[in-house]
Amino acid sequence: MKKDDTTSDDLRPEYDFSKMAGGVRGKHHRRYRAGTNLVKIDPDVAKVFVDDHAVNDALRSLIRVARRQVAAVH
Repeated sequence: MKKDDTTSDDLRPEYDFSKMAGGVRGKHHRRYRAGTNLVKIDPDVAKVFVDDHAVNDALRSLIRVARRQVAAVH
């Protein structure tokens, strides 16, 4: 298949993001630079959790259980 050389890095006119409500450029820049660890959660798992706090609470509970199990073995 021949590569199409007519494409460029410019956005098409129909993709005018300046007219989008609520869009903020660099919104997450500071958190990213601070080393935020982003992960992708599968859709079936995401349905269970309402927000990031629920995910963090569940993971912290799992960490506590895992640490108890390790301590019980040693």
